[in-house]
Amino acid sequence: MRRISKFCLILAFGATSVAAQEKAFPVLFTNVNVFDGVSEKLIEDANVLVTGNMIAEVSSEPLFIANAQIVDGGGRTLMPGFIEAHGHIGLPVPLDQVTEQVDWQYLGVGAAVNAEFYLMNGWTTVRDVGGPVFGIKKAIDEGLVAGPRIYPSGRLISQTSGHGDVRAGYASPHPNDLSVEPWANREVFAISDGVPEVLRATREELRKGAVHIKLMAGGGISSQYDPIHTNQYLPDEMKAAVDAAADWGTYVMVHAYTDASVRRAIQAGVKVIEHGQLMTDATAQLAADNDVWLSTQIAFLGEPPTPEQIAVFGETVAEKFNLVREGVETSINFAKEYEINIAFGTDLWGPRLSEINNEFEYRSRYFSNLETLRQATSINGQLLELTGPLNPYADGPIGIIRSGAYADILLVDGNPLEDVTILVDAGNIDFVMKDGVVFKDELK
Repeated sequence: MRRISKFCLILAFGATSVAAQEKAFPVLFTNVNVFDGVSEKLIEDANVLVTGNMIAEVSSEPLFIANAQIVDGGGRTLMPGFIEAHGHIGLPVPLDQVTEQVDWQYLGVGAAVNAEFYLMNGWTTVRDVGGPVFGIKKAIDEGLVAGPRIYPSGRLISQTSGHGDVRAGYASPHPNDLSVEPWANREVFAISDGVPEVLRATREELRKGAVHIKLMAGGGISSQYDPIHTNQYLPDEMKAAVDAAADWGTYVMVHAYTDASVRRAIQAGVKVIEHGQLMTDATAQLAADNDVWLSTQIAFLGEPPTPEQIAVFGETVAEKFNLVREGVETSINFAKEYEINIAFGTDLWGPRLSEINNEFEYRSRYFSNLETLRQATSINGQLLELTGPLNPYADGPIGIIRSGAYADILLVDGNPLEDVTILVDAGNIDFVMKDGVVFKDELK
């Protein structure tokens, strides 16, 4: 057997790529305690064998594998890589800069920086819910840059005056020519009204490689011209997107905070509600009856805005923020009561991406350690499978440690089943493997 203390970490662009890391030899993890993504107890003193990019065996008995590279976990917790259910890798700067002040090259470099940041902090898969990510996904999959697996949705589809209509207040009506407006030219939003335009936008994103579709179904917090109470997209418009996505074997998710917006989306056949903090008891019951997921975010809304932040964003945004923030606990309680599947997402992007691991601390206020860990791993893995035949990583499950699963593996200093908040500090994540390739090794 080959004993290794460090793997070569290659993060350069171009010819010297992350793909240069050879996976010729099996990798055998020894002296680890395994959280498999599901179980309430660790598998103690375990051994995990990785062959190629897949987990081949998990055993409590010693394994003897010829030519295996040995990773001695030193008693650390071996667990699945985290899955982000609500990310925006392609938005590395505040939205006004994305839409007006930066060009494609800057966005591409920023997306690459974001991708590496995710990976080094333990996030091996990102369900991207809007923005220009097809290029960075391709670069990651080809080994040109380091980053997580990406499940892309492409452009955010919005009605005129919706959460994705970011024109200045008195701008002329949006053009159909996508080469004119910067926000369209950056592949961030698709402004589409009426059934024909919604169908076209949905099909266009699917053609480009989207594996699920994102609609803006209600008012937003940060946007200036769509009050939080507004419903966006009529039922037939929303159903058109649902039907078009279903024809490709996938589903539609929606941005929606208010009860009316959430209810309309569920009735149209939407399968995932992004946010949902203001839904009522009856609508939560409707979601459960229709197997609709709730992708909620907590750290994003964790603290009320400071006077300095209000001075920047304005009183209106602050009022909307606080209204949604007040609904966090109630919506979570409804979801628990009706046993709705709850995804682990953050909606932290741009400058706030640095806070992403804080989500573990904020979740600990409402969920047990085990619930939080399951959400960030195996439960989010089930969410990814809603993409059906469009799943870009369909050779095995993601978010679980078992034979036949993808080798997306973390080694954590400590036991997150006892204290999930240790994951807030990425310094406690000593080792990151994605797809059988090591990207971080700080084992001592």
